[in-house]
Amino acid sequence: MKPSNLLLALLLIFPILIMSQEKKAGPVLDEYGKVWKIENPDFATDTTMEYRVVFDIMHSPESYTELNRSIETAARFLNMHAQNGVPESQLKVALVVHSKASKDVITNEAYQTRFSTQNPNQDMIKQLMDSDVEFILCGQSSKSRDYPKEDLIPGVKMSLSAMTALIQLQNKGYQLIKF
Repeated sequence: MKPSNLLLALLLIFPILIMSQEKKAGPVLDEYGKVWKIENPDFATDTTMEYRVVFDIMHSPESYTELNRSIETAARFLNMHAQNGVPESQLKVALVVHSKASKDVITNEAYQTRFSTQNPNQDMIKQLMDSDVEFILCGQSSKSRDYPKEDLIPGVKMSLSAMTALIQLQNKGYQLIKF
């Protein structure tokens, strides 16, 4: 094959290869948590073990209208493992929220009052909680940032502190993931 024909063939095939490598959400959350398919990994995923993970969520975007991608990490965790054969019943996920991310777990109404817009995270958080993901807000951040319990999205729990919740969950076998 001539080099020019080879180049033309590659230019025609390359977009097909790229399109076949799209990120995909689901099956746990269909709207959030898109992940890449990894073919034949050298380090195989154990589909028989229980995965207990706690995400330490303290960062939040500067924009009040932007989704918190740190929270979306939980959706990616669920989707990627479910896509690769780990039953949902074996995925135990908790998020300990504190510091700047505290605002992300308040209701649309409370968010609207403070930031003149809807909470871009509320729908995702509700879907995560519907998938048995536990959300725990640091009580110290709640007080210091003035996010009272009544402003929290229903189902978000309050702890004494993020430190307390992280220690207790790790003592129960949850592995800490911090970005």
